[in-house]
Amino acid sequence: MSSKVVIVGGGVIGSSIAYFLRAGDPTISVTVIERDPSYARSSSALSAASIRQQFSTPLSIQMSLYGIEFLRDIGERLEVEGHRPSIDLHEGGYLFLATQAGEATLRENHALQASLGADIALLSPDELAQKFPWLNVDDIVAGAYGLSGEGWFDGYGLVQALRKKAQSLGARYVAADVTGLERDGRKVTHVVTSDGERYACDTLVNAAGAWARRISELMGVDIPVYARRRSIFNVSSPAQLKNSPLLIDPTGVYFRPEGKTYITGTSPDEDNDPDDLPLDEVDHELFDDVIWPTLAHRVSGFEALRVENCWSGYYEYNVFDHNAIIGYHPDVENCVFANGYSGHGLQQGPATGRGVSELIVNGRYTTLDLSSLGWERILENRPIVEKNVV
Repeated sequence: MSSKVVIVGGGVIGSSIAYFLRAGDPTISVTVIERDPSYARSSSALSAASIRQQFSTPLSIQMSLYGIEFLRDIGERLEVEGHRPSIDLHEGGYLFLATQAGEATLRENHALQASLGADIALLSPDELAQKFPWLNVDDIVAGAYGLSGEGWFDGYGLVQALRKKAQSLGARYVAADVTGLERDGRKVTHVVTSDGERYACDTLVNAAGAWARRISELMGVDIPVYARRRSIFNVSSPAQLKNSPLLIDPTGVYFRPEGKTYITGTSPDEDNDPDDLPLDEVDHELFDDVIWPTLAHRVSGFEALRVENCWSGYYEYNVFDHNAIIGYHPDVENCVFANGYSGHGLQQGPATGRGVSELIVNGRYTTLDLSSLGWERILENRPIVEKNVV
C-alpha cells in the first residue's frame, strides 16, 4: 500500500517537498493543499528573492550552497515535456558592509563561510572603493562580497517551476483552505478543508508559511512562528551603479538592482513589528525616515530617488531564533514541520525539500543533516544564534 502524504502549503517549501518526494519514490501519494493557487499573497512570490551563503551558522551556509547548486541546474532538474524553466538567476553577489563595531563579527563569519567552501572575498575600504567607486566607505572598515554563488532570481518563477514539476511527477494540488485536523491519539488521520472534503494522511507536512501557526494550533502545538510584514520598494534613480551587488548596509537597509531600477527595504525595529499587519498597506514612514536617508548616505546618487512601485509580503518569522523549524514534533508523531524561515525560505527551499523527503521516506536525513533545526532546540530552550539576520 502506498503512503499518503498531505502537505499544507504549496509555496516554495511545500512544492519543493512534493517534488522531492515524487522524484524519489513515485509510489508515495502526495496531495498539496494550497489556499491561494494564484500565490498573490504568498511569501514566495512577494519576497526580494535572493540567495546567499553569508550566514554565521554552518548549516545555513550548507543549505544555501545546495540551494545555489539547485538553482543553477533548474532548467534540467525541473524540465517538463521539453520545457525548461528559467528563473533569471543573476549571481551579482551580496555585499555586507561593516563599521568598526561590526568588523570582528564580519571577519569571524567570513572565516566560517570560507572554510565551508563559500566563495566570499573580504575587502578593505580601499578595495571596496576601487571595485564600487559609487560607494561611500568613509565609515566602513571592511566588506564581505560574494564572488559567486550569491545573487537574486525570480521567486514566483521558482514556485511555479517546482509546482509544475511536482504535478508532472504525479503530485495532486488542491485549492482549498484547511479548517480542521482529525486525530487518533498522537497521529493526524485526516485533513479537513473548507469545502467539507477529508484527506486521509499517513504523514502530514505543515508548510503553511506565514499561516503555519494556524495549522499548528489545529493540532494543539504552539509554534513560535508569526506573520511579520515586510515592505519592499522599487525605486528609480539617475545613479549609475556599475556591478551593483545586493548591498547590506550596517543599519540593515538593503538594496539590489532590478533591471534598470532598484529594490530596497529593511526590517522595522523590534518594538514596532507587530504580527499580522495587513498586506494591502505599505510602511511609507519607514522608507521616508530610515531607508531613503540611509541610501543617500551610502550612495550619493540615491539622493534623487523616485518610488515606482511598492508592496508588502510576510516573513514567516520565528521569534525564538530566526531559524527554520524542520522535523517531527514529539506530541504529533506523524507531522513534519517546515516553518519559520524568517526570510530565508526561497533559498533554503531546495535543501528543505530534499531533507524532509528523506525524513519521511527513510526516517532520517541521508544527505545534509538538518536535525539541529528540529523541535528539540525549541522545547529545550536552546536557540541557534544567527548573527547575519536581514
